[in-house]
Formats: sequence, C-alpha cells, structure tokens
Amino acid sequence: MLYVTLRGMFRFIFGFFYRLKAIGTENIPLSGPVVLCANHTSNFDPPLLGSPIDRKVHYMAKAELFELPVLSYVLPRICAFPVKRGGVSKESIRLSIQLLKDGEILGIFPEGTRSNAGGMGKKGAASLALKSGATVIPAAIVGQYKLFRQMKVIYGPPVDITEFADSGSEGLEQATDKIMATIRTMVKQYESKS
Repeated sequence: MLYVTLRGMFRFIFGFFYRLKAIGTENIPLSGPVVLCANHTSNFDPPLLGSPIDRKVHYMAKAELFELPVLSYVLPRICAFPVKRGGVSKESIRLSIQLLKDGEILGIFPEGTRSNAGGMGKKGAASLALKSGATVIPAAIVGQYKLFRQMKVIYGPPVDITEFADSGSEGLEQATDKIMATIRTMVKQYESKS
C-alpha cells in the first residue's frame, strides 16, 4: 500500500517540478520477470525510473541506508532490499533471482555508481537476466533534474541477450556491452531532441 501511495506522490512531484515525460512504457511486459536497466545520473533515479510504471519495481540499496531510522521503515515497504558496500553478497543475488523467478521487476543501474560517466557496465544485470530467463528492458534517463526543466525516461524494446547464455564470463561481458550500448544510443537519441 505504501508503495502505491509513494508512487503516486512521485508521479506528481516529477510531473509538476520536472515536467517528466515517460516514453515507451508499452515496452514493459504486463507480467513476468523483467530486468530494467538504466543509466545512473542521480540519487533520484530509482523513483523516477519506477514511478511511471504500474508494476512494482524492486531495487538494491546500500545496506547503510537500512540503519537510518526513517529509511529502515520505508525502504522495505517500497520494494528495496540491502546490498553491502564493496560488492553484491550471495544473499542479495539469491534474493534478486528469486524475485525474478516470482515474476517481478528488478531495477538495476549497470554502471554501478553515478560517477561512472563512461558507462562501463557491471555484469550483474546480464547475469541475473540469463539465470532467471527475465526480459531485459533498457531505459534512458535524460535531463539534469533542474526545476521546471523537462526530464525524460525512455523505456526501449527488449534487448535479446540469449545468444550469450552459454558463453561464460566473456559472454556476460558481451551481453553487458550490448545492454549498455543500447542505453547509450537511447540517451544520445533523446538528448538531441531536448
């Protein structure tokens, strides 16, 4: 219930203050497991990415945030779960795969951190998608979170990475490169339209 309430609140905030325009929501499957992969520009990215979508989006969040009084109550109720700094734990991976097997959406920022502007993707998103059979949906967040300047979030058609399923670590790198190249192309395409 809290998730739905906050989603409505964020839809209003992003719509009013940042003129959010969501493009391509029809590309997100109405059911079944989805790994939603986006570029990472701000701490506001998770709610901006998830608020236009009618399905719940689950995220990993830094374990330290779950130790803060208010966030420790709110985060689990908005489909966030903890991940330790310095690497994803086996527990986080197991939970991610279980969520996907249960037909949920997992939001991931393959760049890892906001400072990784070069877009060198981490292999976790591709690995989780291949292990769970989830659909990979690329998403591009375009804009600078300036008040009353338009933000855009674009959800692209699925990226097929099944050709890399049995190719080991090298295949995961190639799958990740394919996902990230798609996201970068989308960002450039829509930045040029801004």
